[in-house]
Amino acid sequence: MKILTINNMCQEFMKKEILLLLFVCFSFTVYSQNPIVRDQFTADPTARVFEGKIYLYPSHDIPSPVERLKEWFCMADYHVFSSDNLIDWQDHGVIVSQENVPWVAPESYSMWAPDCVYKDGKYYFYFPSAPAGENRRGFAIGVAVSDTPYGPFIPEAKPIEGVGGIDPCVLIDDDGEAYIYWSGRGMSVARLKKNMLELDGEPTQIEGLPEGFKEGPFVFKRKGIYYYTFPWVKDKTETLAYATGDNPMGPFTFQGIIMEESPTGCWTNHHSIVEYKDQWYLFYHHNDYSPSFDKNRSARIDALFFNSDGTIRKVTPTFRGVGVSPATGKVHPDRFSAVSQSGTSIAFVSDENPFEGWKMKLEEKGAWVRYERVDFGEGGQQMVKARVQSSTGCTVRLQAGDTGRSVMTELEVPVTGSWQEITVPIKYAPKGIHDIQLTLIDEGMAEIDWISFE
Repeated sequence: MKILTINNMCQEFMKKEILLLLFVCFSFTVYSQNPIVRDQFTADPTARVFEGKIYLYPSHDIPSPVERLKEWFCMADYHVFSSDNLIDWQDHGVIVSQENVPWVAPESYSMWAPDCVYKDGKYYFYFPSAPAGENRRGFAIGVAVSDTPYGPFIPEAKPIEGVGGIDPCVLIDDDGEAYIYWSGRGMSVARLKKNMLELDGEPTQIEGLPEGFKEGPFVFKRKGIYYYTFPWVKDKTETLAYATGDNPMGPFTFQGIIMEESPTGCWTNHHSIVEYKDQWYLFYHHNDYSPSFDKNRSARIDALFFNSDGTIRKVTPTFRGVGVSPATGKVHPDRFSAVSQSGTSIAFVSDENPFEGWKMKLEEKGAWVRYERVDFGEGGQQMVKARVQSSTGCTVRLQAGDTGRSVMTELEVPVTGSWQEITVPIKYAPKGIHDIQLTLIDEGMAEIDWISFE
């Protein structure tokens, strides 16, 4: 198995051939960092706050069952996920599929980026797809309606008249007026009628955006400013960019980049921006589980911040993501916050099944990896369990604490022929939230899948 150093990981991943497996799962919880859903592909993540939780409405990439889409995007349905801590995500299952929408071509596999909003007691789920019927070309945008944010959603019999394109986004302004944005033959906006199912007037083109390919609008309002954000190709792959204005229909003034192009060459990015518990977050996607095929993407989250003048600070993608990891859960050091400059690498635990995740390898004396924000609660944990393997045997020091990093224990990793779970007593367990660090303190090597405290 090829092990990838942190510095050359991105270039090498794009050369590898891996078998992509899909697991369709219903109503269960996964612990995760980035990517945030670790059992299936979740692209184009639209996040909304409903009922005190984050609800995530992504598209759902799948390996294509039809030859014509083997090298293209293939999506047959939508799941919805929810979380109250940004770490544990519950999959509520399929809410809309191409087979149960009357106007959608049932084998088009074109259920692309969606959105969902709440108004007057109902949840409105907006989604694009290829319409059925002879001589129908392009995409239309339809609506499904529910009494809850997780469904069941009932699709309308016809798509929205007057809308042709992809990537719907709906903004409900402070006065209750609703606006729908979409891309396709430019970037368009129109008012919605109070029933949220029909346009209230003719669409208009968005003005003030830079030249170049653009799609995937996401519009939100903060402190009286309308933020029109969008994927934009300025060179080879998509950045995330934004413009601002004082009217939801524009014109807008281009402000700059939120996230730069993917360092691994993933062609698309698609996003949403939401405030939750007094912190703003950027939801976006990357081809983490599919490094050699960028049409299978996975949702990520990182924190987003504003400058005092309302401009957005550039976001750098991380493996660690956001949220606080419980010490009693599985902490994956491969989703690190920081690593030493040499002696560390990550790779898939299984090349045959990328959804098993990654492993961290420490292979040089003094090599270390740090993982931020682990919650030990009231402390009292007595043991640490680790899933490890090593061809040499070695010792890994485990430390905790925001300053000084007190030694919790030393893990004596035996020579193993395969993965083993080892359990080691710890000297003390800190209280509250702390970073943890793992350091190789002698010659040898260790591969670590996860650690957990009990």
